[in-house]
Amino acid sequence: PLSLRGQTVKRFTVGVRGRTSTVLGPEQGGFNGTGSSQAGGQDPLTPTLSRRERERGRAIPVALAVGVVLLPVGAGLLATLLPAFGLLPALGGRAFSLEPWRVLFAQPGLAASVRVTLVAGLGATVLSLAAVALFCAAAHASRPFRWAQAAVAPILATPHVALAIGVLALAAPSGIAARLFSPWATGWRQPPDLTTVGDGWGVSLMLGLALKEAPYLLLMLVAALNGVPTARLLAVAAGLGQPAPVAWLKVVFPAAYRQLRLPVLAVLAYALSAVDVALLLGPSSPPPLSVLVVRWFFDPDLARVFPAAAAACLLLVLTAAAVAAWLAAERAAGAAGRWWASSGRTGGAGLIRLGGWMLPTLLGAAVLSLVVAALWSVAGPWRFPDALPARLDGAAWAAQVAGMAAPFRTTLGAALASTGLALVLSVAALEAAARHGPAARPRWLGLVYVPLLAPQLGFLFGVQVALLWLGLDGGWAALVWAHLVLVLPYVLLSLQGPWAALDPRLVRVAACLGASPNLVLLRVKLPVLLRPVLAAAAVGVAVSAGQYLATLFAGGGRMATLATEAVTLASGGDRRVLGVYAVAQAGVPLLFYAVALAVPRLVWRRRAALRGA
Repeated sequence: PLSLRGQTVKRFTVGVRGRTSTVLGPEQGGFNGTGSSQAGGQDPLTPTLSRRERERGRAIPVALAVGVVLLPVGAGLLATLLPAFGLLPALGGRAFSLEPWRVLFAQPGLAASVRVTLVAGLGATVLSLAAVALFCAAAHASRPFRWAQAAVAPILATPHVALAIGVLALAAPSGIAARLFSPWATGWRQPPDLTTVGDGWGVSLMLGLALKEAPYLLLMLVAALNGVPTARLLAVAAGLGQPAPVAWLKVVFPAAYRQLRLPVLAVLAYALSAVDVALLLGPSSPPPLSVLVVRWFFDPDLARVFPAAAAACLLLVLTAAAVAAWLAAERAAGAAGRWWASSGRTGGAGLIRLGGWMLPTLLGAAVLSLVVAALWSVAGPWRFPDALPARLDGAAWAAQVAGMAAPFRTTLGAALASTGLALVLSVAALEAAARHGPAARPRWLGLVYVPLLAPQLGFLFGVQVALLWLGLDGGWAALVWAHLVLVLPYVLLSLQGPWAALDPRLVRVAACLGASPNLVLLRVKLPVLLRPVLAAAAVGVAVSAGQYLATLFAGGGRMATLATEAVTLASGGDRRVLGVYAVAQAGVPLLFYAVALAVPRLVWRRRAALRGA
């Protein structure tokens, strides 16, 4: 019997592929009319499984996803730690020694390298987070806020190297910024002798990193705000006389920051250990610590490998110390924020609105950098101080297209393979967690995010040593695996929220119609989540296309991508060639972002709700 028009029925059973599941009526704590179950939080259409069966059912997919990441990272960290203390038999290191550390600490300019690393890494993180928080406080629920969300898409799709090339073309002494004001305002008829890029304190490196990381944090903050009752909190604060910008910082941002912590720490770890951007925008003598590590690793003198491993361990220690300092600063900021909120002070709205202009400035500079890089790729003769080139032509493209074909194929192939594997592993892990247990993922699935918090230099050298020992160095398998280790965390992070937010009533209806769990996944979940899945794929392609270190180490110097070629050609100083590579490198992820936006609209053109799922 069923419950119809107010008639209460106590129970009925539903058979799902040989298993029966009892559904309780309202009198026994069953459906509450919203599609959820009140019987102890258990989904009434989930077959009753023992705890051992649930753990075993979700252990294999989750263990596979975690193992794909932790095996190379763990082995890589160990293989980096041992040479740091003189243990690498292949190069004659057969006894424990502190000599690598003595060589490292005797390196001239080491203190300056550490200073540049910390200034650029911590500064870029603080600047990005402050710009995003102040902008959201000043412009939340406004038209500029929606414009900013739309503007971040092309910047997020652009790899770090391509954006750094654009910054070079924009901010260098002979860049477009100086040309626009010369000679009428500056009097310069020759490029000025100014250090606008590559300064000794790493300010240009910090700003270059912030141009890329601020849009990422904005996207993460917008996603976090979906779980915060923003309107209700702001209404209560307004009733207490708080201006809207002040109220947003006092009551909304603290609630959203809990979900923003992992992305912020990932930005911090990356900014401290970035190599490709540091090679383009950082100082060269002394360089940031990450650049010093790479130089020593690839030095023709193999004895340099030992101090390079010690420097990589020092970078690990610096990153751990920076993360610990950030977490301690969170506690101090939380205490200060609680005092500020409880004090009832209403001042500061004007300063918040003024600070809100930082993010539009960063976004505008990032977009302008991309435009300038594209302009250089088709520029003819362009002498300083001319604001525009004498003519536009495709000579640079014609000269580079043949040599760019092989790196382009490698970039695209590695991106497709690593992203495809990351999607399969992420879907399998999330589905296993939802199908065989509570909707929340197993706690140890969080280990997949370890590569986001560990500097790549801390484990990629060890990965290369392990690949050499296995005879896989320089092959496709090694390249795809190295990219997968760094792509999988981002793909899983992109899918986790939409997967958890899927309406469970859709699954229950399909189960009532006799569909197996696998059929529910293929015919219900994946079609409904088509837009988030394609968006996660676009994120994976963008991450893979921007990998410099992973390609450098896993490829063994025998496999070139657009990222490695762009960094190599940067030393030549030909901006036309750099512009070509910047546009080509940015074009790969931009194409996939366009596909991710267009395909759901095409497939679900008659289903408006699914187009925006």
